[in-house]
Amino acid sequence: MASRAKTQGPTMNKKGMSKSTKAGLQFPVGRVARYLKTGKYAERIGTGAPVYLASVLEYLAAEVLELAGNAAIDNKKTRIMPRHIQLAVRNDEELSILLGDVTIANGGVIPNIHNLLLPKKSGTSKGFDVDED
Repeated sequence: MASRAKTQGPTMNKKGMSKSTKAGLQFPVGRVARYLKTGKYAERIGTGAPVYLASVLEYLAAEVLELAGNAAIDNKKTRIMPRHIQLAVRNDEELSILLGDVTIANGGVIPNIHNLLLPKKSGTSKGFDVDED
């Protein structure tokens, strides 16, 4: 029996490596795989599907966080608030389409004043001289 343990050698000392680490991701591939299986989205789930889905979710989260961080810096804040996420999402064309029907709690609205509501400029002539003879 002791000779059998020696033949396995280096493999006995190796630590387990998570699927996320193998894929080079921060998002949990194993958890995504579990959610796909328990969600009954399909009868069978391939091994690449949770890796791909986790990487897409990680990319979207990174994109939103980067834009929200920029919005927080623009507002002279060091902490990202729901308002910054709202500003980031609504000012980005593609994210606004993706999250068009989503309501962000405490996000507020995008500042916008319709042109008809703005005061009219008085005394400006656009280069036209009107002669009243």
